[in-house]
Amino acid sequence: MTYEQLVEAATFLKDKGFVKPEIGLVLGSGLGDLADEISNPIQVSYSDIPYFPSSTVKGHKGQLVYGELNGKIVIAMQGRFHFYEGYSIQEVTFPIRVMKELGVHSVGLTNAAGGVSFDFTPGDLMLITDHINFTGQNPLIGPNDEKEGPRFPDMSQTYDREYQAKIKEVAKRLNVDMKEGFYMGFSGPTYETPAEIKMARVLGADAVGMSTVPEAIVARHAGLRVFGISCITNLAAGMQSNLNHEEVVEVTQRVNQTFRNLLKEILKEI
Repeated sequence: MTYEQLVEAATFLKDKGFVKPEIGLVLGSGLGDLADEISNPIQVSYSDIPYFPSSTVKGHKGQLVYGELNGKIVIAMQGRFHFYEGYSIQEVTFPIRVMKELGVHSVGLTNAAGGVSFDFTPGDLMLITDHINFTGQNPLIGPNDEKEGPRFPDMSQTYDREYQAKIKEVAKRLNVDMKEGFYMGFSGPTYETPAEIKMARVLGADAVGMSTVPEAIVARHAGLRVFGISCITNLAAGMQSNLNHEEVVEVTQRVNQTFRNLLKEILKEI
């Protein structure tokens, strides 16, 4: 994706009323209902935005929603794109670039994930403190445009530590048992094998999934502050009898209200 395409997409959204946003939110499987609480919303389908892919996953509405949420001007993605859908990794992360071009200073990344840690149970929320990129991809491969970020970005603090402290305070105040740990990103679309989960645990992963990592890389490259939260929707392969997407959607819907309340309070604090 070129810088000119990025500017064209951002200009299209500015003309629709997307002005001076502060925070971008990527709402994963079953979590998109939070965008329904945005005041005075402006909704734009992905299919209408220049160079945007289309979301093909059940539980993803496939639109950008702009407006006010708990005192902050936000842009929320109701559904994201995944490498396994057949898009290039640059297409997958293009919305993060557009959010930056529109003016956001931070992005919140949410996802549904499989629990690798033996301390997790389905329905837990995990604050992402770091990630392991096991996708075999990196969205920064190729020519680097210095207007978008440095050639060799530092990933030492991918997930903002000040935000992590504030999120833990919010969770404690709301009496939410917030877990924390490392998220390991795979390409998908297959769920991991039991052997791969054993490997992930040895490497230090607490949860696994098929998103978030490319978006976090691009966000840091663009100089954005990042926080990430996983909804643990199932135990990973080898830890329960089988895995299916219906369970993922069911669990996220079950904890939806808790997750929504948490995110709204987080927005107030950052």
